[in-house]
Amino acid sequence: MERKVTLEMLFRHPIVQKYIRRSGMAHAISVSERAFDIAVKTGVNPDLAAKAGFLHDIGHYEWYTDGKWDYQKYRENDIHAIKGAARAHKLLVRLGEDLHHAKQIAVAILLHTDSYLPEGQLKLTPLQKVVARADTEDEEPGGAHHYRKIDPAEALSRIQTLDRKIDRFFQLEKLKKSG
Repeated sequence: MERKVTLEMLFRHPIVQKYIRRSGMAHAISVSERAFDIAVKTGVNPDLAAKAGFLHDIGHYEWYTDGKWDYQKYRENDIHAIKGAARAHKLLVRLGEDLHHAKQIAVAILLHTDSYLPEGQLKLTPLQKVVARADTEDEEPGGAHHYRKIDPAEALSRIQTLDRKIDRFFQLEKLKKSG
């Protein structure tokens, strides 16, 4: 599979830097890495999973009361998944992502959390389940996962490593099919 958009392209984009830094770069990278690992184990496209994992919180808004993070206000009023799905879709399309893939990634971002949904059951696709699981596994009480720090050089290195893993995965898949 030819990848039109890499994680590094996303990482370096000013929109991603602005919004993912706000929601937690360390968390985004960790979720992306987890999503890749889960996807490989469950037969889901690891490129789409890693991208959706990396961008899953790109729609976050900062909920503060008197200068302090208000987790309760966030839980009651947040629609970051809706905003993030739209923002990620627009960005991916502009960067040249396959349109079908851009939509799959955006919908996985839309459904990575149920915090804004009414009670009920949704039937998630395997990709959507991977992203939701990766996010849940990385969460910390009170939203603390959004405040973990990461050195920018380490962040870039981890993104580049994940890009290489994705490329290697597709190279091995291609060899399996041809051999």
